[in-house]
Amino acid sequence: MLRRVTNIYRYRFTSYTVFRYYSYNSSSSKQKFNDHDVAYDFRSDTVTTPTQQMFEAMIKASKGVDVYGEDESTNDLESYLAKLTGHEAALFTVSGTMANQLALLSHLSYPPFSIICDYRSHSYAHESGGISFHSRASVTPLIPINKTHITLSEIQSSIIPDTDIHYAPTRVISLENTLGGLIFPIDELCKISKFARNKGLKIHLDGARLWNASAETGIEMKQYGELFDSMSLCFSKGLGAPIGSIIVGNMEFVKRARHLRKLFGGGWRQSGPLAAAAKLSLQTNYPNQLKETHILARELASGLSKHGIRIVNPVHTNMVFIDTSATRISSTNTLAEKLGENGIKIFGDASTMTRLVVHYQIEKKAIERLVNVVKEIC
Repeated sequence: MLRRVTNIYRYRFTSYTVFRYYSYNSSSSKQKFNDHDVAYDFRSDTVTTPTQQMFEAMIKASKGVDVYGEDESTNDLESYLAKLTGHEAALFTVSGTMANQLALLSHLSYPPFSIICDYRSHSYAHESGGISFHSRASVTPLIPINKTHITLSEIQSSIIPDTDIHYAPTRVISLENTLGGLIFPIDELCKISKFARNKGLKIHLDGARLWNASAETGIEMKQYGELFDSMSLCFSKGLGAPIGSIIVGNMEFVKRARHLRKLFGGGWRQSGPLAAAAKLSLQTNYPNQLKETHILARELASGLSKHGIRIVNPVHTNMVFIDTSATRISSTNTLAEKLGENGIKIFGDASTMTRLVVHYQIEKKAIERLVNVVKEIC
């Protein structure tokens, strides 16, 4: 697979290359993997594969140099997202990790400083220590008492003021929506945003899956956008684009982030085809396709619960966290092996808990097959 993806970059997205890649990887309208079908892969929504329509959009995209600001498709994507979220500007990046780290660093000037976030936040727990490495910032990770989202009162009690030189003062509040598939209540976000601005603190949102929250609640992206100084948004998870995330914020913020992106080694050359695929993925799959994944996720949870599987968290969007401890399934490794024999992929380990993720290329019959396998072994 890596060799095939490398071929795209080797030919710099000429029309011939995109056609060659698509023809080589697809014998029908459905993309094929070497050892599994994406329609039966519950490991993550990052396994989604580009569609034929995306490849066609890539062929038609501009091929300017984004570092020089000359790529029309990339500029169009950035303008489109800035308008959609109610911000002045946007910056296309290669990944959500880069987007988050660029955003946080762009809000900070010089140490000492600290960032408040949920202890489960991707930017804190799953980005290779990026905050301490890139921003040199201390982190105040909070464990929410309600087990779903941190609250204003928890943030207020954890703020580090400038008055004591022994500590790094709080400069940024970083939130995530959705987190673990759970939707952050808009009322609480409004309270936290108002508090942050009254205190002169910057507030960032990791919105990799904000599309899911918006699709489920009907709250427009612009309404979310006005609560934050910056947001990162991902195209390659539930939306299904091959690559890319974007940062939104004001002009000065994006100008600094663009400079830092170059420092990080993230300056694009011919990014237009990827930008075109990203925009099409958004226009095609948000919000309706995402809402369908939430319905399927709830069907999956309901089916599993009938056979002794405990559903750990409420199913707000497309993630189902399960616990097999009350069944004959001794570990999720065992479950993963049994499902694998039936063409279904999940993550498993020695514990009894794991996450199942429904994406828009999951078929309903995959839900039924998964539940039937569980029924047989429980």
